[in-house]
Amino acid sequence: MEQVSLKIGERLKEIRNTRQLTLDDVSELTGVSKPMLGQIERGQSSPTINILWKISTGLKIPLSFFCKQEEAEYTVAGLEKKNVITEEDGGMRAYPLFPFDPVRNVEVFYIEFDAGVRHASLLHVTGVEEYIFLVHGVLKIVIGGKEVLLQEKQSIRFGADISHVYHNVSDKACAVYNVIFYANK
Repeated sequence: MEQVSLKIGERLKEIRNTRQLTLDDVSELTGVSKPMLGQIERGQSSPTINILWKISTGLKIPLSFFCKQEEAEYTVAGLEKKNVITEEDGGMRAYPLFPFDPVRNVEVFYIEFDAGVRHASLLHVTGVEEYIFLVHGVLKIVIGGKEVLLQEKQSIRFGADISHVYHNVSDKACAVYNVIFYANK
């Protein structure tokens, strides 16, 4: 049980430091006392499921974050067909390479657009940024009504909390890497 308490404490300290929060800040967000949070971080107290739930809810992170396994020194990701996200017509395919990580506040996709495909993305919450790296093809992106034409091997960064549309204006497929950064809360 001591090992589990230490891991939970390490994870709490990791998220707190990543977000640059004090124990007072976390206490205010979660409703858990500062002394209890300090004991948890030091591995001196094993939190109940209710306390852990308050912490995860207050910090807006999944409860499972506290139970995740150690990460390897590196992670290799590939295009797994079973995880592909497609539009109804199948003209756009998004492959999650690195799913959302609450510590890093980032997720990464490889996306393929068939010839002529147009995709209007939903607005993200305030502060979210997208980075698009065009691997091959030509892609027109309309950001807040302004058009940008990306050529092969060009990149763009933009605030994704405004309207944005991806349009493959060529007669060949194109592909991008899409990195989405979420603002720290």
